[in-house]
This record gives sequence, C-alpha cells and structure tokens, in this order.
Amino acid sequence: MANIRELDPSASPLDYFGFELRRRREEAGLTQGQLGGCIFCTASLVGQVETARKVPTREFAERVDAALGTDGTFSRLVGLVLRSQLPHWFQAYAEMEARATYISTYQCQLVYGLLQTPEYAAALLSVDHPDRVEEMVAARMERQRVLKRDEPPVLWVVLDESVLLQAVGGREVMRNQLAHLLGFRNHPWVHVQVLPFSVGAHTAMMGTFNLLRFDDDPDIHYCESYDQGHMTANPDVIRERSVGYARLQAKALSLEDSADLIARVMEERYGDQPAVDGRDVA
Repeated sequence: MANIRELDPSASPLDYFGFELRRRREEAGLTQGQLGGCIFCTASLVGQVETARKVPTREFAERVDAALGTDGTFSRLVGLVLRSQLPHWFQAYAEMEARATYISTYQCQLVYGLLQTPEYAAALLSVDHPDRVEEMVAARMERQRVLKRDEPPVLWVVLDESVLLQAVGGREVMRNQLAHLLGFRNHPWVHVQVLPFSVGAHTAMMGTFNLLRFDDDPDIHYCESYDQGHMTANPDVIRERSVGYARLQAKALSLEDSADLIARVMEERYGDQPAVDGRDVA
C-alpha cells in the first residue's frame, strides 16, 4: 500500500519537494508504481521521496519533470533540497561560493569540494556520516554545478603536495581523483597549482583558507574548524590573506609543472603495481 504520510510543505525544502511530488503525481492520475515505471525507479523510492524519507537526486527530479510535464519545476526545486543537506554551518558559505566571480583556495589536506569526484567525496563523508553519504555526496555534486554555468567563476586552487599522497578511498579512487584534476589542465577558468614539500615553511601553515571575490560586494575570507565556518569581510584580513595567497602562488609549482607532478603521482603511487608473485594487480 502506498505510504500516505502527510507532510507540512513549509517544514523544509525536502518536505516541500515530497508534498509537491505527491500532489502532481495524483493530479496526473498515476500511482507511485506507474510514476516509478516512467522514471526508471521503484514505487518504494517514489514513496520515500514523497514522504521526505529520501533525498531526491537531480537526475530523479529531471525525470519527474519529463514524466509529469512540470516544465522544470522539480529540477529547479532540487537545488534547494540538496543545498539544505549541507551542514547548517556551511550553508552560508555555499551560498556565497555560488555567487562569487573569483574563488581562490589553499587546501592543505583535501581536494577542494568543487573539484572532488563522487567517489572521493563519498570516502571522505563516510568517515563521520556513514548513514548520510548518498545525500551529502549529492549535495556536494550540486555545488559543482557552478563550474558549468555560462559564466562560471574563476577558480584558482593551490594544493599542498600532501593532498596528492593522502590515499582517500584507496588507490582506484585516488587515481580517478587525480585524473579528474588533470582534466582541468586546459580549462580556461580552473587552475590548479601544487605547493611542494620542498618549499618548507610558508604563509599558510595555519591551514586551509578561501578567498571569495564578487562583482558588487566586498571580498570574503573563509576558514573553518571542525563544527563551524568563519567568514569575514574585514579589510585587514582580506589584505593580509590576499598577499599571503599571492606568495603561495609564487612559491607553488607552475600550472604545467603541477600537472606533471599530479600525473607522476597518479602513475607511480596509484597506478597498476606488480604483486609479490610478479603478477600485475590493479
């Protein structure tokens, strides 16, 4: 029997999505099973989304729009739903990130979220959120849509060399993640530099930070701790960190040499390696 749990559409974007999905489905005279057949999923999944027990993916939303003829309603709404799955303290930054015209970031431990593969993101998120990996990965992938806009932001990333060596998710995940980074090698708006160990002490020893620049608003500096993010438009902080970032860029390998290092680590550390008995293993 179909689940008929009533939702309050004002409770959250997820509840509103589920409420509207049920309303539009019933308006079209379809059962959950019939709609599921149209969009290549089970009746159970449709029911879980309609009762806000499951977070819809963008693909799910786009298929619903096609099946119900809803003119992009669910495709537009799913962005709000997925952003609501981000940690509460991170949502304000994500909104600013989506509006920025220039993003500069130094990452000392991880690949920046906008450049992560789904598998790399899943490996990270499964450590602390094993029960919410699917929806949190979907939310992270939704953030990346900013790079596919007609006028995407400029994204400049300086990665500490340690990011390439920290085996998140295992060899295959890392190989694919580094290959993904190399895929931006000739991208006009995405630039990746590696800060090598040989630099020694540098201006970002305190850790990861981001700088966001906007067309009509003050620049923002962002950093975070375990359970909260901190944003400031303090001119003194912006000035100091902007100079610090320029110094990082100057000390980092060139774009070409950075790509060469990423490719070398990808092959030497995460490529096919011979087993002890001499047979190749993946």
